[in-house]
Order: sequence, then structure tokens, then C-alpha cells
Amino acid sequence: MPFRTTLIAAVLLLCRLSTPSQTPTSPPSHVWPAVDGTVVLDDFRFGTGETLPHLKLHYLTLGTPHRNPAGQTDNAILLLHGTGGSAHSLLNPLFSNVLFVPGGVLDIQKYFIILPDDIGHGQSSKPSDGLHMRFPAYDYDDMVRSQRLMLDAMHVDHLRFVLGTSMGCMQTFVWGETYPGFADALAPFACLPVELAGRNRMMRYMAIQAIQLDPAWMEGEYKTQPQQGLRTANEIILIMGSSPLQMQKNAPTRELAEQYVDRFLKARMASTDANDFLYYINASRNYNPEPRLERITAPVLWINSADDFINPPELGIAQQMVKRMPHARFILLPITEQTVGHGTHTKAAVWKDDLAEFMRETEPKP
Repeated sequence: MPFRTTLIAAVLLLCRLSTPSQTPTSPPSHVWPAVDGTVVLDDFRFGTGETLPHLKLHYLTLGTPHRNPAGQTDNAILLLHGTGGSAHSLLNPLFSNVLFVPGGVLDIQKYFIILPDDIGHGQSSKPSDGLHMRFPAYDYDDMVRSQRLMLDAMHVDHLRFVLGTSMGCMQTFVWGETYPGFADALAPFACLPVELAGRNRMMRYMAIQAIQLDPAWMEGEYKTQPQQGLRTANEIILIMGSSPLQMQKNAPTRELAEQYVDRFLKARMASTDANDFLYYINASRNYNPEPRLERITAPVLWINSADDFINPPELGIAQQMVKRMPHARFILLPITEQTVGHGTHTKAAVWKDDLAEFMRETEPKP
């Protein structure tokens, strides 16, 4: 049957593509006063025409919503996680300890932070809940539309800005062209606004095939995880998120390199469901905001890093695409001891000053 469609990696898949040994020791984690919430969308219709009677969307919030004199929400920020992540991903100390603290760029005493679990992720509806490969073949458009409906249910009628990492980066571009005017500004980190092709799609396709060609997969009706296929898929994910400089620095001998791989796979194999993996890796299959980039009229701060194996700068795509959006700025972070490849999107100390400047520039006029 055709497919219908972890210190950063411990909590992030394409969003979680760096690993503990690639980064310095994380700062101690705050115990953030996150509030859990759930929205159930009845008879949600997916782009494929499939429906779910009840689509559950889980989210976390920090801070308190505020409304301007016109009654519109004016301090809500939507933070979007990466592939295989969850609402908890951006509570990673490398992100939250830098941004959410008093006086931080995203101070939760000032802003109302919304962190959703996307479809297929975290505590939201996903294949492993029971439908397995009969779960609707969701894509990024479905995810963004469900996020908008979730905000409606939360009575959030406007966003100060959307910030997304990796998969969330791609969703941020979809937000900009699907709901122009809903957010004051957009901050996509670690992606490109074009169809996923070339090496990017090849790697995803190989990971998908590794699982589907494992006889133990059983068309998604396995009783235990298809170990060999899932192992190969996670090995591909390890390479996708790799940073040569950090890997060489932190695994400078054969023994350390092999131990690194063993630790990574042990953690990932224990926490990955094969069907969920297939769905969220393949959700990008028809992503392509490029034809409609001119519709993105909100200010955009777009940041990639030069050591990002998934979005390599030598393609020159970002430098061309940024010209298509009237109020967009692209920053390519140079490779330094502080960058960690694709996962630099979560290491806020590297780019927080750029975000702070962007927030000042896009502050709504009284």
C-alpha cells in the first residue's frame, strides 16, 4: 500500500537534530509556570479530503493575554516546534532560559506565549493513538489551519508574531501567505521557502523507505517497533542534524564517536514510534510557499546558519527568495564555536540580539 500520507536532539527530530555532545552543558532549566490546554476540533477535514470526527490539539501557554483599547489581542506569540517535537521542545533551557526570563526578548511577564503540539505530535492526535496508517495524511497546510482554529477557540484574534523552528519555520512561511495580517511579524528560523527536493527530500525518502521496507513494519500494524528500519531512519536523522565542527570537537576519537552514535540511537529508539515518524517526516511532501511569497507582506526576520546540513547556504536559495517578500530580512549566521548546525535555531544566545532588534522595529504604533 502506498504511503499516505536528542543538548538539542534529546527533545527536538528535524527540530531536535543536534545532540548533547554537540553543545556545551545546558544551563539549569527553569520550572516554567506553563498552563496546559486542549482544543477539540470536530469533523476536521484534511487537505486530502479525509476527516477526523475529533481532532485533539494540545498546547501550553505562558503569561497572560492582553487586549488593546479596540479589544484585540496584542501580546500573543505563537511558537512552533520542529518535526518530531512538541509544545515542550521550546522549553529547552537553551531557548527558554534566554528568552522567557524577566527582561528577556520574550519575557512572559509581558507576552502571552502559546506553544502547540502539532497534529501528529506530543499529546495531540497522532497515528500511534490507534488509527496507525489509517490516520489522515496531514501536511503543513493542515497543521497551520488547525493552529488558526485552535487560536479561535482560545479567543486569540491577533498575534504579535509567529516564530517557528525547522518544521515550524516552514509553517511560519505558510502562516504568512495563508493568513496575511493576522500576525504583526514573522520569524522563520532554519528552513527554506521552497519545495523540499534535492538532498533534503532524498534523506527523508530514505528514512521513510527504511521503515516501510522492514518486514517487521507490517503495513503499520506491527506489535513491536520495526527495529532495523527504525534504526536506519534514526541514523539518517543523526546525519541530517550533524555539525562537523561540533562533532569533531566533542567526539575526537574513534571510541568517542562510536559511543556518541550508540547513545543517540539508544535514546531515539526508545522514544520513536515508526508510524508517527513516517507521518511527520512525510508531512513536508507538498510544502512549497515559493509561488506565493509576494503575499507575505508582514515584516520577516529569517535566520539560517551556515553549518546547517539540511539547508546548506551554497544553494543560494535564501538570497534569492528573500527578495520576493517586500519586508523581509535574511541573516546567515557564520559557523562559529557557538553554532551547532541545524539545531542553532534553538540556541537563542546566538541570535537573540537580532530578534530583540526585530521586536523593536516591528512594535505596533500606538
